[in-house]
Amino acid sequence: MPLSNDTTLREFILLGLTDRPELQPLLFVLFLVLYLATLLGNLGMMVLIRLDSRLHTPMYFFLTHLSLVDLCYTSTAAPQMLTNLVSQKKTISFAGCFVQCYLFIALLLTEFYMLAAMAYDRYVAICNPLHYSVKMSRWVCISLATFPYVYGFSDGLFQAILTFHLTFCRSNIINHFYCADPPLIKLSCSDTYVKEHAMLISAGFNLSSSLIIILISYALILTAILRIKSAEGRRKAFSTCGSHMMAVTLFYGTLFCMYVRPPTDTTVEESKIIAVFYTFVSPALNPLIYSLRNKDVKQALKRVLRRNIVTKMAMPPFPVNCNS
Repeated sequence: MPLSNDTTLREFILLGLTDRPELQPLLFVLFLVLYLATLLGNLGMMVLIRLDSRLHTPMYFFLTHLSLVDLCYTSTAAPQMLTNLVSQKKTISFAGCFVQCYLFIALLLTEFYMLAAMAYDRYVAICNPLHYSVKMSRWVCISLATFPYVYGFSDGLFQAILTFHLTFCRSNIINHFYCADPPLIKLSCSDTYVKEHAMLISAGFNLSSSLIIILISYALILTAILRIKSAEGRRKAFSTCGSHMMAVTLFYGTLFCMYVRPPTDTTVEESKIIAVFYTFVSPALNPLIYSLRNKDVKQALKRVLRRNIVTKMAMPPFPVNCNS
């Protein structure tokens, strides 16, 4: 819908993934299943770590926060997308679009540095095991977990303000399933130079700086692993890091394709498909990656289930009042 210069924009229309009505019920079921898997997997991981005292270590402390971030940023986009797939009215208010854009950017930036903190934790655990408890003290862990939230929500607010400071008069139709930066920039009829360059600089800096921390950590880890003489020791070291590297590869690979390039009609269309991977697929797979490849998590799950079964069996039967 084209807008005149004096029109006050009150809402946006989200086009979603497709404009073909026959595909929308199928997409609704598919993304509902993925969203429920994300909720159950990440909530389950958080509860399991909370219930099993043997998982109260820095590695699982950071994994709890990663699960929380995955859960939150998927929930930022998924409910609106699912609603639009079964609704004729595919609108979102101007304020709602701002909040969604802000939270999405903030939580993505938070995840960058949470993954970097997890890589640093694995580096200290494998390369400096004797000093691990000192270098990864409770205060250090809290600081490393707090920084991603503070930085992510600060930079996210700055980026969202730059986006919504633009004048939207070309149209109110967003070619995406959530209020993403690139398609919003395409709607602006004001000068987007500052916003485009701020987005590219922020995306490039945050993607590369957090990835450099991860790559350096794992280069040092690999060097340390190759020095281990025992095959069992090498296997155990690789298994603790392999799941993290799988999650990093999936997450960063899709995001580099999404943000480190200027928005055009072609890149905006491609970004919708790419966004599905880091919005739905990656958060749904992370709990599986960290549990199926992790012996500690599988053993903790068995202990929690066994404890619940024993507790239920030990409970006395419900008393029956025979005098009534």
